[in-house]
Parts: sequence; C-alpha cells; structure tokens
Amino acid sequence: MTAALARPIHLRYAAPSELAAAPLHSSVRLSLDSARGPVGVRGTLRDAALFRDAMAALATILESDLRYKGRDRTAYLAYLMKKGKKATAAIWEAQKAFLESAYGDDAASAKQGDPSPAKPAGALDPVLTVHPDEVSIEVFSRDESAYARLAFSSDLFEGREAAHGTAFVDLSPRIVEQIDRLRVYTRVELDAGASRAGAAALIERSLEVPATWLRGFLQVQSAATLPAVSCELAPIDLYNALFVLRTRKAKKPPRGLRFELVPGKPPRLILEPWETLLECHGPPYEGPPRVVRTFGRQRLLALSRLLPHVKSARAELRGPGLPVFWVLDLGRATLTVALTGWTDSSWASAASFDALMPRGEARAALDALAGRQLALLRERGPLPLAALAAGGGAEDARAALQLECLRGRVLYDVARRVYRPRELFAEPVDEREIRYSSPREAAAHRLLAAPGAVRPTKVHEIAGEGTEIHGEVADREAHRDFSPRFTMDLEGRVSDAWCSCPTFRRSGLREGPCEHMIALRVAYARERAEKDALRQTAEGRSLIRAETRTYVRREASGAEVVYRVSLDDRVVHLSWGTRGKEDPRHQRIWFDTDAEARDAYFKRLDALTSSGFVDADASSA
Repeated sequence: MTAALARPIHLRYAAPSELAAAPLHSSVRLSLDSARGPVGVRGTLRDAALFRDAMAALATILESDLRYKGRDRTAYLAYLMKKGKKATAAIWEAQKAFLESAYGDDAASAKQGDPSPAKPAGALDPVLTVHPDEVSIEVFSRDESAYARLAFSSDLFEGREAAHGTAFVDLSPRIVEQIDRLRVYTRVELDAGASRAGAAALIERSLEVPATWLRGFLQVQSAATLPAVSCELAPIDLYNALFVLRTRKAKKPPRGLRFELVPGKPPRLILEPWETLLECHGPPYEGPPRVVRTFGRQRLLALSRLLPHVKSARAELRGPGLPVFWVLDLGRATLTVALTGWTDSSWASAASFDALMPRGEARAALDALAGRQLALLRERGPLPLAALAAGGGAEDARAALQLECLRGRVLYDVARRVYRPRELFAEPVDEREIRYSSPREAAAHRLLAAPGAVRPTKVHEIAGEGTEIHGEVADREAHRDFSPRFTMDLEGRVSDAWCSCPTFRRSGLREGPCEHMIALRVAYARERAEKDALRQTAEGRSLIRAETRTYVRREASGAEVVYRVSLDDRVVHLSWGTRGKEDPRHQRIWFDTDAEARDAYFKRLDALTSSGFVDADASSA
C-alpha cells in the first residue's frame, strides 16, 4: 500500500471568534464549524482567571514550533551581488521563493489585519467537544510534537446550557490575544457555537490535511490507551523543574528529564546533562522500581502560566519512543499534555507507531469488538476499560479501543482514565490510509513482511554517544542484498546513517532515509521488544548471548552509584562507580562455557536488585 494522500477538509464559520467587552460584563464568543450540526455550550464562568490562563497556555502549545529555521539571508546576498561577489541571482530568487512560500501567507494576513489568518499547510483548527460532564478543546502543535487537551468541568459554568457533539473551533491569534487581556474581575460569559444575528458573511476555508499530520495526531490518541507507569508531583516540583529549564541551557546531549521511581518514596527528577537532582514532595510512588528517561522537556515551559492554578501534577510514562503524558489538576479544569521525543513526525517515530498498529490476522475480530464498544460508549457515555472489557479480555478490549482511537471516533481521557466518544470527522478515518507516512516507509514494511529479509547483525554500545546498529536487508524485488547501518544517540535520534543501496549513494540523506534504513529501524525495535519480553522467562534467558544492563542507586548524600554489567558470550564485564565524581572501576571475568557466564550474569543482576539498585534500562520513554 502506498502512502496516503492529503484529506480534504472544508470548514465553515458563521463569524470569527471575538470578545465583546463592556464595563461590567464580557462575553467570549467562540465560533464553531457549522457543518457538524448544533454543537455548543454557554454559561457564566465562575473562575475567569483560570479560563484566561488555561486558554493562553493552550494557545502557546498550539503555536509552538521547535523545528530549526534558517535565517533570512536575502539582504546579505543582495549586498554581495552589489559588491560583485559570487552570489547569483538564481540563489537569491530561490531563497526569496522559499521564504515566501513558508511565511508569506501568515505575514500577509497579519499585515491586512485578518481576524482569522491562514493556517499553515496541513494544520487543522482545534477540536472542541461538548460532553455531558465537561467541555474539552484539543490542539496539536505546528511541529507535530506536542498535543494538549484542556477540559473545563461543568462546575466551571453557572447556568450551563449545552448541545453535545464535536466541531472545529476558530482559535485565531486575534481571539487568543483578546482573551489574554480579559478583565477577570467582571462578569464573564462563554458562548461557544452560538449563531449571532447580524454577523458577517460566512467564513469558509478549504484545507488539505496531510496523512503525516493526521497520523501524528491520532498516534498520540492511540498511545494514550497503552498501560503506563504514573507518579504524582506537587506543584512546587513542577515549578522547580521549570525554573531550572528557564535559567539554564544545555549545550550538549543528553537533554533528558530522568525519573527515579523507588517504591515507598517520592519521585526524584534529574535534569541532564547537568545531573541536577530535584527531590519531589508528592505522595510516595507505588509500583515497580524504575528509572525512566524522557525527552521533549523544553515544551514544559508552556505550562508556566498555569502554575498559580495547579493543585497537583501527574506524569504518565509509557514505552520507548512513545509520548509522555503530563496531567495538571487545575481544580475546575484539567490540562493533559503529551510530549514526543522529536520535533517532527519523521522516521524516528516509525518504530513506535508500528507498535500501535493492529496486525492483519486480528483485523476482523477487532473490527467487530470495536463496533460493539463504540456503540456502548455512545449509549452510556464515558466508561473505564474495566466496564468496556466486562465479559471479555482486557487486552482485546484495549486493542479494539486503540483501533477506534486511530479512526478518530474514540478519545482516551488520560486525566479521568476513561474512554469517551469523540467524532473527529463525520466519516471515520481508515487507519490503513495513515499506516505509512511515505512511499518509502510502505516499501520498508513490504521488506519486513518477508520472513528473514531484514535482520540486525551487529549492535554496538558506544560509550557517551549511543548505539550503532548494522543490518542486512534482502530486497527480493531488486534481487540484491543491502547493508544499512545507523547510530542512535543518547536522545533516541538517528544520525550517521549509511546504506549500500543506489538511493543513498545518489543523494545520501537529502531525500530522507531509504526503505532499507527504515526497515532496519523497525526490525531493531521489534527485536528489542521481543527480547525484553523473553528475558523475563527462563527459556528466554537461555537464548541471550550478549547484553548490557545499567543499574543505579541513589545514596543518602545524593550521589548516584552506577553499575554496568555486560554479557558477551563467555565473558562478563563489570563497571561501577559514582556518576561524575570518579573514574569507573572495571572487572572482566572469563568462564569455560557461555552457560556459566550467563548464569553468573543474571545472578549478578539479581544481587544488584536485592541491594537496592534500579534497572535503568527497563523503560525509556
């Protein structure tokens, strides 16, 4: 199957969103897409300051874009041309054309004072859903790396009137600026979806939403349904983390936020690469011991505006490469933010999205189960997984609901831990259309479908740099074998990639990774997941011949002791020491057989666990 084309969307607004202000009264009027039928909510806000600050934080996430932007060098090139330097008119015109295509529409709209400036290509307007118990607004950032869902409880409204349903909402920079200047000491009314008499002519806009944008948005929805390790933080803990991020700038990797989770103790936060330790003040962590490294922490600065309203914060940590969910309890509102480890839906996300897709052999059974669960949600409203899985298996129920999330018909509310019906479009999304982000990714999965065609051959751990992965790919259509390789750095990003195929030899990575690199990336992720599952059993341990695990323990003084144990056939290599304070000590032990070495290796790991060490490789989000 080839990559999906863009999805055409036609939006119709009766009028632009606006703020009508009077000396003793203000009305926030949000315009909704009229094509979705009667949807809306109206009422007086009991806490206007909370509404103002929450909407400002939501808009910050919506407009965030951390992708690299090149500088505008057109004026400098013009100067060089006047001086007779080597700067051709073709280069100048090419740069002008690029900048005009990238920023011309936004700049032109801003100069003309357009109340609803043109959106960047592929970006949908925020999604507003009116539920029986709350009103939520969902946004997805420009760089496709951050998702946020702001939910206002019905208790926030006095005299609430609502029509349940889902529609797109006009949240232009103009209305956001007006809400930011809202006078919260006066009576404030929210009117979302009301048709206003004497409004301007109908505002219509047609969009072509690429499959990559839709894929990233629904990927977050699907990832939210997976089991997670969660920990509670106090508001001061979030403040401390944001203070360090605002006052310090990391100049080298890794740039992660590390969680140390020890049962019976409050979580600890470590900010890399400074190894700044923050002792948290929330409730004790209940669960298995974990050390989890997360990325995307710089986007947490968007939450600064909400610090005065935060009652508690919860971090939900899922599998490697999957988004990290932050849930802020704001009293009469909750904000759920999902942060990915990349600033674009690039091939770095291919492996994690692959884990979310249902396999072909389970399609028919999942379709039937998903249809029954969707009907139940429409009839009874928000339900937890236990209620939806009654009479069946929880894993089957979760897989079916995950499929409905990919279709855009179900939303998992991470804050309340319930599933909600939410129709993103009038017609469901075919999850097979967003399966692949490009034709090369589709070709990569064609290679993966052939048994034994893609296999990692060498995996090298490079101290302080990352992991180097080599592989062999048998392309039966090309009747040739190729040898891709790449390096994953400490932040999970792919660099230093190479392949023996003609595509890479012709253009390198300028046209993106070839299908052989993508196939190797996905195959490595699948193999790692299988090994992690197998190593929990005696049969799986007997198959392990080479492996490296890192264990850590935090001392009372705050120092972190790191113990690294490696198994390489008949050799066990030990390395230990205090992080950042001394050079690690080393010990290498040889055994007569690989079975003896493997037995000694796992005994050493068990001894470290009993001594209070935590496996740092168990989870990395």
